[in-house]
Amino acid sequence: MNTTDVDVAIVGYGPTGATLANLLARCGVRVAVVEREAAMYHLPRAVHFDGETMRVFQAVGIAYQLLEKVRVNPGMRFVDPDRNLLMDWPRSQDVGPQGWHASYRLHQPDLEHLLREKLAANSNAVVLNNTEVMSVEETETGAMLVARNIGDDHQTRIKAQFVVGCDGTRSIVRKSIGSGMDDLGFEERWLVIDLLLKRERPDLGDHSVQFCDPIRPMTYCRSPGARRRWEITMLDGETDTEVTQEKRIWEFLAPWIGPQDATLERSTVYTFRSVVAQKWRKGRLMIAGDAAHLTPPFMGQGMCAGIRDAANLAWKLALCVKGSASDDLLESYQEERGPNVRQFIETAMRLGGLINTDDPNTALSQAQTDQTGTTRMASIAPPLGTSDLGGLIPRNTPHVGQLFGQPALSNEHLLDDAAGYAPVLILRHCLPDHIATNFPVFDDDENPNIGPMLDAIGANAALIRPDRYIAASAVTDIDIAALAGIALPSPMLRHEERELAL
Repeated sequence: MNTTDVDVAIVGYGPTGATLANLLARCGVRVAVVEREAAMYHLPRAVHFDGETMRVFQAVGIAYQLLEKVRVNPGMRFVDPDRNLLMDWPRSQDVGPQGWHASYRLHQPDLEHLLREKLAANSNAVVLNNTEVMSVEETETGAMLVARNIGDDHQTRIKAQFVVGCDGTRSIVRKSIGSGMDDLGFEERWLVIDLLLKRERPDLGDHSVQFCDPIRPMTYCRSPGARRRWEITMLDGETDTEVTQEKRIWEFLAPWIGPQDATLERSTVYTFRSVVAQKWRKGRLMIAGDAAHLTPPFMGQGMCAGIRDAANLAWKLALCVKGSASDDLLESYQEERGPNVRQFIETAMRLGGLINTDDPNTALSQAQTDQTGTTRMASIAPPLGTSDLGGLIPRNTPHVGQLFGQPALSNEHLLDDAAGYAPVLILRHCLPDHIATNFPVFDDDENPNIGPMLDAIGANAALIRPDRYIAASAVTDIDIAALAGIALPSPMLRHEERELAL
């Protein structure tokens, strides 16, 4: 049995694990990823992500390549059994405050290929495919994994300072933590069907459509290229084998499309649930993504939630690994992410009530009616839960935990490309010479797009964390000086920040 020493071991190489590994490796952290499957899954799974998620992919260094493979989503419409519009959820076709569009449709293998390709080019990372974790346990100085190659039974011992389980619903890391699950009350079986069009079908439309039906709700998704997806509720008594028969699938789809129009690429049955793990961390062990929470799909936020976990956790782990912060900082992970993800799950559950038309009034209560009489829903951006980041940031500072936008700078580059995956100080006016700071500084005097974003929060300065949430804000000169002096370390070395910007 050979032994591998790393800083962080990640179990699971899906989008959450791959994003976390990339962010850590770019911060100079030595990472080992253990993945049970021998090769990347090549068929569609997740089909949506949002502008905040694209901003994380920007930090990884794949956003501009990914942009060539995705489709900007115009929004979602909810219609009744007679196809009358119940509610509209439009998504702007202009670039939004995150520096990206609000909503994208993707083919998940395209994303995973870019994430894996980027990680493979980083010498700080090693990936063990076709390998299952046999045991996980804490030691006096870190954690120990024993993993077995499924092909030849060779075992590897992995020593790490920290272990993160991005290993899905049956997470071995969550079991090692000993966490129970809070069930928020949603559980339904849905048939998911992915098709490849043989010919153009513009009549199907580019919007996602929720067919709200009390008997059998359905969802239509317009994916990139020739790909289209339908999701169909299964009724009591229907078996997986029955509904995945090709003849039965085309019967379901007959109102829209037939085998003369498309090829069946994939069909499977998912159980959509709403659960949150009670403990996301025990000492050196943590969980993220589906290992920590599951959401119904009606907001398209399942993968996004895992990517937010990775962005929140990576810079904190990097600081702990480098000795720039104590392990107390990691307590903030669940404190911040738990309330945020619950708001997304609860909103998705309310939308599920509309789609099933069992409680439409509750579902529609979060929407507004415009001057034309159309009921419209707006996207949500819940803040993080309250935390002092292990003592790094004073509690209850203004606007803490709110997501801050990404302006284009005067040179037309986006803020994050210039700042890297690191804290950044945003100012209305140039920082006075007598005030010192360790943060990269960008001000509205030189970059006029910054002003409107400060106006939006009613502040003259904001300290932005690596994951682009507000650490603190200020209005007066005295508070700005205090803000500039906050001891929030960067997870990256300066040369690494420059490399990331490139």
